[in-house]
Amino acid sequence: MKKTLPRVAARSRDVPARRLPPLFLQVAVGTAAAAAVVLACVVAFSPFAAGPRAMLSGFASTVPFATPPYADPPPAGMGWIPGGEFSMGCEDPRGLPFGGPDPMRDARPIHRVQVSGFWMDRTEVTNAQFAAFVAATDYVTVAERAPKAEDFPSAPPENLIPGSLVFTPPPGPVPLTNHYSWWNYVAGADWRHPTGPTSTIAGNDDSPVVQVGHDDASAYAVWAGKRLPTEAEWEFAARGGVAGGIYPWGREFRPAGKLMANTWQGQFPLQNTAADGYVGVAPVGRFPANAYGLHDMSGNVWEWCSDWYRPDAYAAAIGQTTPADNPLGPADSFDPQEPDQKKRVLRGGSFLCSEQYCARYIVGTRGKAEPSSGCSHIGFRCVKAK
Repeated sequence: MKKTLPRVAARSRDVPARRLPPLFLQVAVGTAAAAAVVLACVVAFSPFAAGPRAMLSGFASTVPFATPPYADPPPAGMGWIPGGEFSMGCEDPRGLPFGGPDPMRDARPIHRVQVSGFWMDRTEVTNAQFAAFVAATDYVTVAERAPKAEDFPSAPPENLIPGSLVFTPPPGPVPLTNHYSWWNYVAGADWRHPTGPTSTIAGNDDSPVVQVGHDDASAYAVWAGKRLPTEAEWEFAARGGVAGGIYPWGREFRPAGKLMANTWQGQFPLQNTAADGYVGVAPVGRFPANAYGLHDMSGNVWEWCSDWYRPDAYAAAIGQTTPADNPLGPADSFDPQEPDQKKRVLRGGSFLCSEQYCARYIVGTRGKAEPSSGCSHIGFRCVKAK
């Protein structure tokens, strides 16, 4: 069966799949807080969706395991996550301050899960760390490879050029129903040139690497002796042992007016006032860590998880009597918005997240992306078994 060029659903709140440029390299492909994927807002699909403004308060106490970490010496740059039993998922955030317009139906029902203890990178993988991997292995990322004609049979040869998606603010107001207005496929955009061939990461060693697909992140993890986190591990770590927290630091988005994460301030997608100090990505670790010592678990850049994405992935929890044990996610992927595209889970939101359009800085919310998608706001961090 021939593959067709990816499409982006008109109602998506998320990130577009990888696509090829037209002759003038101006294919705008967008979403509100991510890029190269269609994130987690599934419109009227979930079999367990609640009514328009229901608040599903199903959180019970987190019960951490008492097993101490074992490592001599501890892995550099990683924090110990004790594991335990917790409530996974997200309430309908509409009506909450900074809760955004989406019901987040694919993050319900809230259900009990237990995960074993593990180590997790305290920050997102940086440009310097990824550069060391490339220098040691000569690895070439997806965005640096020319798309294959067999994967895009309808594309003319001149469009089969390396590149990736870059957030590009429109010149004036645009409807937030048309994310094509603020994403462009840019030839030559890759991890070394995150916004295009004239951009550079020089002087930004401690910024998170972006423009990396799922395979790129997995390859780095294997080289580093680590792996990508499962969705359950990621959420347990982000919650920092706090049951039902809306954010990694608690239930208030700006406690005492303090900005706690790199997100969007101002009118999306026209102007980011950078009240938090950053228009785009921020160097890692610039915002407070959560209770497990992890930075940037909300905002900054989206982070790849190992799980396949399905909007009904949590439906298996209906009627369960015991916590799911170290769940690995569904065996396959299905996204009703793009049925022909398999997706992996993204977590954490990015610097593009805004209460006006995409509020996926909320801990239990879910993102999704086609695995070859790299974008100017997608990165990752790794975990390591005890």
